[in-house]
Amino acid sequence: MYIYLNGKVISKNDAMISPYDHGFMYGLGAFETFRTYNGFPFLIEEHLKRLHEALNELNINLKLDSDAVIQMVSTLLNKNKMNDAYFRLNVSAGVGDIGLQTDPYVEPVVILYTKPLVETSFISEKELVLLKTKRNTPEGEKRLKSHHYLNSILGKRELSNMNQEGIFLTREDYISEGTVSNLFWYKDNMLFTPHTSTGILEGITRKWVMHASKRLNIPLETGNYTIETLTEADEVFLTNSIQELVPVSHFQDTTFSGAEGEVYQKFRELYMRHTKKQCKSIDIF
Repeated sequence: MYIYLNGKVISKNDAMISPYDHGFMYGLGAFETFRTYNGFPFLIEEHLKRLHEALNELNINLKLDSDAVIQMVSTLLNKNKMNDAYFRLNVSAGVGDIGLQTDPYVEPVVILYTKPLVETSFISEKELVLLKTKRNTPEGEKRLKSHHYLNSILGKRELSNMNQEGIFLTREDYISEGTVSNLFWYKDNMLFTPHTSTGILEGITRKWVMHASKRLNIPLETGNYTIETLTEADEVFLTNSIQELVPVSHFQDTTFSGAEGEVYQKFRELYMRHTKKQCKSIDIF
């Protein structure tokens, strides 16, 4: 498998970074995961916008142009002989001395990873599992898609198989998000999702669903909700840029309509239509 490392296409077996990279030493790095459809990275400008916001917070000086990233993606697809793939665009702070640095990082390490997508001919449903691990609060003003992922790893260790997704509660026992997903549910003709005040990552597919709800004339509410609210829902689904929109079949003793849910099907149909349009951003709405 070939990857991009600081502008060069190399074999992943030949890739190396310095042990003094502060992304390794202090976790100062951010990343975006996305996938391609017909060779095009869906909503790439939205991903880059979130990445740049994180880099600004981390004091890493870098601006990536969407056209340049699209070209990088195309090159790797060709080099790896793949039509579509999973991508991770990673920016690490770069080399520094031992000790905390407050000056800007001006020579970051940019890596574009890729791996094959797992395609299936059916819609895979998930079982929700309430995690014992609590969702930690962001270290800064809001949650970044950064190198700090221990909280999600601890949560994922509680799951017994790939057909499960864990749900974190906050310290106040409000619903927040999954280990790698955002959460939506539908009840009484309204769509619900936790507010960002719960410390969730502002997911790109979450953002798409929030915009799509207006297009579909489905009222949307964000807020702080207890787990009892979720058990009263008619439909529940998860969002993730790689897994797309994932229907939930059941949670504890509650069964949902899963992939057969009318609201889920409306969002999925619209999402799949948009993936065929090679959209860079949510200005499709």
